[in-house]
Amino acid sequence: MKRDELGDLVAFLTVAEERSFTRAAAQLGTSQSSLSHTVRRLEERMGVRLLTRTTRSVSPTDAGEQLLETLRPAFSDICSRMDALSVMRRQPGGTIRITASRHAAETTVMPALKRLMADYADINVELSIEQRLVDLVAERFDAGVRLGERVEKDMVAVRIGPDLRMVVAGSPDYFERNPKPSTPHELTQHACLNLRLPTLGGLYAWEFEKDGRPLNVRVDGQFISNDVPMIVDAAVSGLGLTCLPSDHLGPLVEAGKLVQVLEEWTPPFPGYHLYYPSRRLASPAFALLVEALRYR
Repeated sequence: MKRDELGDLVAFLTVAEERSFTRAAAQLGTSQSSLSHTVRRLEERMGVRLLTRTTRSVSPTDAGEQLLETLRPAFSDICSRMDALSVMRRQPGGTIRITASRHAAETTVMPALKRLMADYADINVELSIEQRLVDLVAERFDAGVRLGERVEKDMVAVRIGPDLRMVVAGSPDYFERNPKPSTPHELTQHACLNLRLPTLGGLYAWEFEKDGRPLNVRVDGQFISNDVPMIVDAAVSGLGLTCLPSDHLGPLVEAGKLVQVLEEWTPPFPGYHLYYPSRRLASPAFALLVEALRYR
């Protein structure tokens, strides 16, 4: 492969992922017209159209998608190996890109990152707050944070937090007006606060288990939100019952602002884990990050 052909592939990959010549040109430090010429040259050389261009958007053709599937893991591996070369440096450094939910970032990731970056001035971190499930390789993240049970089997998972359990709770005021449920089946008689899931858009079905038997309950109520803090606020205000992980509601239960029910129906499950592709080569900076986050 000639040197300019490799550059053309980088140009195509950037445009296809950004879905925009303007943003890709800014990222590559070139002009939009020059970038358009580069991609057109690649298409002519390959004899197939790779991108569909309209006045408002750019998207890969079927051939372009096939080329993307080849280039993404290849360039990801190159980036990983380039990062690994930093082992030759005396001071660990480089940029690490992480994706995490806001709650995981605030409670688990940021405290460790503050200490790490204070100790190693050459380590840079980009933290992206996402509620959705992210494809690390496709979106070029080094690692992500998820609950342990949601990590794919082909990923390396490192525990960074304790086990959690779901907590069903309502305000003291709510239970002055309503009896406490003794089984999940009785939730149909209560006002419940529904969580809209960010990835698929459906409503979260409350999950229970007793004596090894799982039970999912679809609940109903006046209030639905895709934002956990809003649901917590509604529960504290007495609008209904909520079902969220213990790291969200535990402190409020301890403070007496919420009353927990159905405890025997909510066994523990694996908490937050840092996950990353198994083929990723660990640079010194990334290894330090893993150790800084590792749960002890």
